[in-house]
Amino acid sequence: MTLVFNRYKDRLATLPKEKGWITENLYMYQGFWHQSSRRISVETVMALQDTFEAHPTDIYLATLPKSGTTWLKALMFALVNKNRYKHNRLSTHPLLVSNPHDCLPFIETEIYRNTPTYIDPHSPRLFATHIPYTSLPRSIINSGCRVVYLCRNPKDVLVSMFHFANKLREKSCDVMTFEETFELFSRGVMPTGPYWDHVKEYHKVSVDHPDNVLFLTYEDMKKDTTNNVKRLAEFLGYPFTKKEEAEGAVQGIVELCSFQSLSEVNKHGNLREDIRNHAFFREGKVGDWTNHLTDEMSCVLDEITKEKFYGLDISWDLSC
Repeated sequence: MTLVFNRYKDRLATLPKEKGWITENLYMYQGFWHQSSRRISVETVMALQDTFEAHPTDIYLATLPKSGTTWLKALMFALVNKNRYKHNRLSTHPLLVSNPHDCLPFIETEIYRNTPTYIDPHSPRLFATHIPYTSLPRSIINSGCRVVYLCRNPKDVLVSMFHFANKLREKSCDVMTFEETFELFSRGVMPTGPYWDHVKEYHKVSVDHPDNVLFLTYEDMKKDTTNNVKRLAEFLGYPFTKKEEAEGAVQGIVELCSFQSLSEVNKHGNLREDIRNHAFFREGKVGDWTNHLTDEMSCVLDEITKEKFYGLDISWDLSC
């Protein structure tokens, strides 16, 4: 990791910076804010842009942090591997013993490994990323591979990120208040934000290239999980047969990847030495923002969302 950080330290020194959520600072690179000296960081983005080679058969999950990433990682892993773990072999399913982040890794963290999984010729390679679309390695954009993008109501993203950031915040930094995080988020300052720009980029490419980019919302996934899982399976190239549907395969995967199941598996243990498995499971609900935002805060974010997403078919129940 140190080698990667040192390679880009001169470029880092030239970047605009703001107060960070987990780390002391965030740095602006190619129009988006990033952490530094972390596994997922601005140095990681630069290194991947310089070295990463995508395959046309790759499948990527792209999200902003706290948009349902863990859930979709589990679903995508389960769908692509549904023929490997079924019937009497279900008890050996990796999602019953491992964190979804181990099953479907971020390309940002893979670059630090001496033997990264992305050099494995196995097809398809499954990866996740928080990188904004315009900052993706060119090989991903040019490869014609599949990308799934998951979007979530900005108010729930803010609340979830607030709780998550304070769990992971560096010991040298004071705990952030909700008012602080609201102010930063409203200005677009969050890891891999601005939120609205990140969403708009992936939404645009999903409209222009629907065969390559599938745009989903967390709220729709929660509202009609079964049909959206079938839609996701179709896009990934692993559709359910009528026989599989009749045998309950769809519901089996929905239950395997449910918040209840995943949170139970991840009650104990660490993803890494500094992150507990249970840190990724708090509520998993739609609308928890109502317990945190004042009416004034809600209206501010609604107005920004209306302006930023004007003309796009992305909407939530905006109160203002």
